[in-house]
Amino acid sequence: MSVSTPLTLFLTQLLGSAPPPVRDWWASAQRLQLQRGQPLLQAGDRWQHLWWVERGALRLYYLDSEGAESNKNFFLDGSMLWPVTPWLRETPAMFHVEPMEDATVLWALPWPATGGPATTWPAWASLEHRTLCALLDGKMQREQEFLQLGARQRYEKLVRERPQWADRIPLRHLASYLGMTDVTLSRVRSELGLIKG
Repeated sequence: MSVSTPLTLFLTQLLGSAPPPVRDWWASAQRLQLQRGQPLLQAGDRWQHLWWVERGALRLYYLDSEGAESNKNFFLDGSMLWPVTPWLRETPAMFHVEPMEDATVLWALPWPATGGPATTWPAWASLEHRTLCALLDGKMQREQEFLQLGARQRYEKLVRERPQWADRIPLRHLASYLGMTDVTLSRVRSELGLIKG
């Protein structure tokens, strides 16, 4: 009998009762507690786990040839991320993943063999489909924002749609995600009355 963990409870609530092979897979997850800046995944590593953030915050970012960081995404409490396509699992990562907060708690679930009972369970296949759709929608929306919205509009949209990000993510990381400098974001926040003079 598998022991319940915060991850298995989350997945059961999300997907319903799982068949025994899937429950055995879920039970193989390891609990990790990481400090701010401690690498979870580095460029060149193979991404072989599903991660669920029980408490804390992760950021996924790229480094350019000169070492400048560019934030791609953030994952706060209750978020799940995994290499959803075969290419992401089989190709060395081109990005980094690390915590932004001390005492970030997450669960690392080893990715099962392709075609095994865990990955062919219909509820899991449905989750993968929903996740891929959400990723594509997010990429399309982000592209539209960069092409059609100014810096202030992009920040206002983020505050409106992702208030947790605005509250918890350091401004320098938000600026990078929004495609602007720290100075530009400070100016935008000042225009919006968010900086007391």
